[in-house]
Amino acid sequence: MLLAAGVGGCGLGAGPAPSGVQLVVTRDFGAQLVRSWSAPRVSGQETVMSLLMRNASVTTRYGGGFVQSIDGSASAQQAGQPVDWFYYVNGVEGPRGAAETNVRPGDHIWWDRHDWSQTDSVPAVVGSFPEPFLNGLGGKRLPVRVECARPSSAPCLTVSARLQALGVLAARAAIGPAQETETLRVVVGPWSAAGRAPETATVGQGPSASGVYVRFAPGGGTLQVLDERGAVARTLTSGAGLVAATRTGENAPVWLVTGTDEAGVEEAARAFGASNLRDRFALALAPGGVELAAPVAG
Repeated sequence: MLLAAGVGGCGLGAGPAPSGVQLVVTRDFGAQLVRSWSAPRVSGQETVMSLLMRNASVTTRYGGGFVQSIDGSASAQQAGQPVDWFYYVNGVEGPRGAAETNVRPGDHIWWDRHDWSQTDSVPAVVGSFPEPFLNGLGGKRLPVRVECARPSSAPCLTVSARLQALGVLAARAAIGPAQETETLRVVVGPWSAAGRAPETATVGQGPSASGVYVRFAPGGGTLQVLDERGAVARTLTSGAGLVAATRTGENAPVWLVTGTDEAGVEEAARAFGASNLRDRFALALAPGGVELAAPVAG
């Protein structure tokens, strides 16, 4: 605890304070906003832990390396299931302890307290959009490629235009196998096409495979949206869409703008923006654009 308090007071070192940082704290996979800061207090070079402790009331465990509670909301057992705090930087799960991870200029830091009975790893989320497209990972901006089942289709053009409006230059190509592990890919198309590659196929298999709380039926015609315990909360068929992200190892995340059919992909493409995705781990869309957070709040 003494170590954690020292870290919270001083930051990591005497380097320049990171600018343009955002800090968000939520519960239950983003369903409940606890607090958010568009301009949190910073002092010198911060770590993810020191930034949190400078702006919120925090208790820690294991020598100050792990968060026990934020503003009184603590890790616990709920209905016999484990609930803990996890953090994400620019939409990617922290690979190390928060006290070991530097905050970079423009970083979006997101802490969420949730049930991890179905998986202890959600490697990528969509709720920090427009990150990681703007500032990348670890202070390094990544090249972006939009891969589409039909590069001239309306959903493909919509996604490309949304990125262009942010100042993100993205190549556009047909869906293909991964070539560069440091390229941030957005795969656009119905699940029958988008889910063929090994790096995207896991998204349709539930949280233990990809960290995304959905399942697609073989062929992609049915989308099941799960709750935090992995139970089916909604079953969607024609016109259903999905915006989700995952990651394998240290590779760049792969985003999916997909659906059960072309109409579902169009719904997903229309939802590819900050106002729809904010604080969502993944977003499913019922016909007519009705939004369903994935997992569905219990």
